[in-house]
Amino acid sequence: MVVKREKTNFRKYNFLSGKEFTFKVIRIDLYCTIIFWYENKSPALNTMKLLMNFRSFSFIPLFFLPVFISLCILPEAVAQNNQLKMKEYMKETWNKEAQRKQLYALLGRLPDRERTISVEIVSTEEKDGVIIQKLLLDINGLELVPAYFSKPKNARGKLPVVLFNHSHFGQYEVGKNEFVLGRKEMQTPPYAIALAKEGYAGLCLDSWGFGERSGRAELDIFKEMIWKGQVLFGMMVYDNLRALDYLVSREDIDKDRIATMGMSMGSTMAWWLAALDERIKVCVDLNCLTDFHTLMEQGDLRLHGIYYYVPDLVTHFSTSAINSLIAPRAHLGLAGEFDPLTPLEGLEIIDKNLKAVYAKEGASEAWKLNIYPVAHEETAEMRTDIMQFLRKWL
Repeated sequence: MVVKREKTNFRKYNFLSGKEFTFKVIRIDLYCTIIFWYENKSPALNTMKLLMNFRSFSFIPLFFLPVFISLCILPEAVAQNNQLKMKEYMKETWNKEAQRKQLYALLGRLPDRERTISVEIVSTEEKDGVIIQKLLLDINGLELVPAYFSKPKNARGKLPVVLFNHSHFGQYEVGKNEFVLGRKEMQTPPYAIALAKEGYAGLCLDSWGFGERSGRAELDIFKEMIWKGQVLFGMMVYDNLRALDYLVSREDIDKDRIATMGMSMGSTMAWWLAALDERIKVCVDLNCLTDFHTLMEQGDLRLHGIYYYVPDLVTHFSTSAINSLIAPRAHLGLAGEFDPLTPLEGLEIIDKNLKAVYAKEGASEAWKLNIYPVAHEETAEMRTDIMQFLRKWL
C-alpha cells in the first residue's frame, strides 16, 4: 500500500495489538499503585495497612482487573480486527469458479444470461476528436438501458475498452452523463474523452434508478425487488455483465483487453464485475473499497446507499474474499485518507489480505492500493496514477 503523503504513518490508525494494550494497562496500573502508596505517606506502614484493612485491600482487584481483561479477553477481540488470519481464499482448496457461482447466486433472481441482446444507435456525435454514440440496449428484458459508447475518431482495428461505472452521490439524474460530461468531484476531462485520448474505447450504462432510468425512488425500487426475490445491486451487476457480453460481440473491440473502473458506487461495481468475470483483465476502483466487517464494527452502515446491501452476503464473503477472485489480474485501488466510506482500518485489512493472495499467485506487482490525503473525490494525482496503471496493464 502506498500512502500519498509525506511522513504519514499508517499504523497510527490501527488498533493496538493485544501485547501493546496489555503493556499500556500494566503501566497505568503501576502508576495508580505508586500514587496510592504516596498518598498514604508511609509506604512501609501502609503496606501492612493495605494487607490488613479490607477496605484498602479491596482496591487491589480494581487495579488488576484491567490487567486480567487485557491478558485474557481483549487480545482475542483486538486480534480479530488487527491480525491477518489464514482465510479460506488462501488455501489450496479454494475453488474460484465455485466461489464465483456462489457469489452470483447471492444476487437474487436474475434474468437469463443467455437471452438475445439488441442494440439501437440513438445518436452519434463528435466531441474533441472522440466519437460518442448514444445507445439503447435491450439486455434484461424488463426495461431498456440507455448507454454511451465512445472511441477515438480515427481509430483503426480492434481497440482496448473500459467498462465505466458511474457513481451515486444521491444525484439520480446524472447517471451515465458523468462519463461524457464529468462531475465536480472528478477531474477533467471526463473519462469518455480522457480514455479516448489514450486510444481506449469506453462504455457506460445508466444504472437502475439513474439518468434516463430515474424517476422512481431508489428505496421503492429496492423494496419492490426484494418482494420479487430480486436484489437491486444484483440487477445492476447483471446489466453490466450483459454490457460486457455486448462489448465482446463488437468487431471493433479487442476482447482480450478489457478493463472496468468507476468511482464510489462505480468503484464497488468495478470490483464486483472483475471478481465475477475473468474477461475483465484490469480493475480500477476509486473511493469505495470498503471492508464490510469494519464498516459494521464502526457503526457506519448508514453511509452507503441502500443499493449496497446484498442479503446474506457477509455470511459467505468478506470484501477481501470477493476481491481475491480478481487475482492474479491487475487491480488498482485508490482511496481517500479522510473518506468515511472506506475506513482506514478496513483498507489495511484488505491490503494485507490481497498482498498475500497476489504473492501466492506470483503476481505481487498486479495489486496496488494508494491512499491520498483527501476525502471522497478524485484528485489530479489520482487521475495520473489511474492513466499510468491502464497504460501498463491494459
